[in-house]
Amino acid sequence: MPTLAAIFPPTQAPERLNAVALAAEAAGLAQLWVWEDCFSESGIATATAILAATSRVTVGIGLLPVPLRNVALTAMEIATMARLFPGRLTAGVGHGVLDWMSQVGARAESPMTLLREYTTALYALLHGDTVTTHGRYVHLDEVALDWPPAVVPPLLVGGIRPRTVSLAGELADGLIIPGGVSPEDVRTSVRQFHAGRTAAGRAAAGPADTSRTAAGPADAGLADIVVFVSVPADGPAAATATTINAYARAGATHIAVNAAESGADLERFVGFLAHQVAPLIDEP
Repeated sequence: MPTLAAIFPPTQAPERLNAVALAAEAAGLAQLWVWEDCFSESGIATATAILAATSRVTVGIGLLPVPLRNVALTAMEIATMARLFPGRLTAGVGHGVLDWMSQVGARAESPMTLLREYTTALYALLHGDTVTTHGRYVHLDEVALDWPPAVVPPLLVGGIRPRTVSLAGELADGLIIPGGVSPEDVRTSVRQFHAGRTAAGRAAAGPADTSRTAAGPADAGLADIVVFVSVPADGPAAATATTINAYARAGATHIAVNAAESGADLERFVGFLAHQVAPLIDEP
């Protein structure tokens, strides 16, 4: 059965986050996702707030735009969160919206080169390696984390274009597929992702570190395929479940659901997902 999650979008005021997180935990919803959209809310700050307010809910950050942060800082932030809340975090990185990156003077001439260099370095740092690299964008001299995570969180790459999806398969623990795509699009991306893994000689079963639990059970042995979908906040539950089941059959292991209305009551929405929709999700 896919993991069912709700999204706390940056269209919601940050001060609403705590109540939504507590409502999700009380309802038994497994996971919440946050987005880092310019210029709304920090993905690191919102994810940390959820983790601190709850004891069971896992949190995904989807995603951190790599042009905005030095990779060493991102590694430090993720590692600190992972040590404070082991097994409850999934981190996603991606190109970011290029127009936003231009607004802050951070747009890369070659976004794919930056994403490749950044993901490679971040993955290594989080796994406790000492990294020296001098690429086109990422420069590190014998950098290592003093406090690497004891439970390394899954590192996902977000995207839908074939080159980005293949890169995710080659370098990351999974893929984040943005909203607005069809189940057939997801099915195609899943094939491309696994082809990228195979071409890189990575184990077809999934991430190297199977002790992590944030994005899935420790013994799942599967790469994480996260799909974002939007549904009406008021249901009906059967229609929402039908949508989720369609994406699960296409290969999604995690489906994060956004309430389509920007001002939706998310405290009610997370209960709707947990109590009315989850029982209708098909077993694999």
